[in-house]
Amino acid sequence: MRLSHPAETAEPTCQEGLAEALLAPERPAPKAVRTAHRFAVYRNNVVLSLIDALASTYPAVEALVGEEFFRAAAREFVLAHPPRSPILIEWGGDFPDWIAAFPPAAPVPYLGDVARLEWAWNRAYNAAEAAPIRIEHLAALPPELVAEATVRLHPSHAIVASRFPVVSLWAEATERAERSRLDLSEAETALIVRPDMGVDVRKIDAGTAAFLESLSVGGTIGEAAAAAGGDEGLLAERLAGLFQLGLAVGLSGGVSPTPIQP
Repeated sequence: MRLSHPAETAEPTCQEGLAEALLAPERPAPKAVRTAHRFAVYRNNVVLSLIDALASTYPAVEALVGEEFFRAAAREFVLAHPPRSPILIEWGGDFPDWIAAFPPAAPVPYLGDVARLEWAWNRAYNAAEAAPIRIEHLAALPPELVAEATVRLHPSHAIVASRFPVVSLWAEATERAERSRLDLSEAETALIVRPDMGVDVRKIDAGTAAFLESLSVGGTIGEAAAAAGGDEGLLAERLAGLFQLGLAVGLSGGVSPTPIQP
């Protein structure tokens, strides 16, 4: 006699069936539901609340395409990519790639990159706290050890590179900057970080982006400088920027930062 594995015989629980049916409009109401009409209303309310959540995460995208288009697209996204976790702040990260490939959004080719910036903003806003260190930590290192030192960057930081003026588009769409005639052929790279209470978004050049990306994967200051290119003046400027922006939260190199208060 063959014993069946539990996974082969287990049927979805009532709650699992209800959850699956809520975001599958082609499916009928579960048998346990007494009133199909009330279930349809509840299902619609769930979808609407998820669309609202997506709109709160991607306000610039909504502003760029208009509320009607955004909500129609968001509905399709919600049904295709329902939340897998009860923590809604973790949901929606698939939207930038999805909207970039969404055929009706093809006339707005920068939409995916603006969405990527907004998701990075959202992640930064909800990132773990970390106290930035001061430039005195770097100055405390012997000069011969600076190139071999590594810098730990703030956990909220992110870089979004685009072939479009993504920072300017985002700033104008969210009314952080006045409307202007943007040159859509002008590439921009965004740095996003939240060193204190507010999220900071600014344009950085390609060399600075390469410098930060090298540091973020454990590269030494010397390796980051080589990746970024430029002379010693640019290196000094980029190092100063690490501390001015609150990006540096740790430093290796044989000198403990503990005695120097942030």
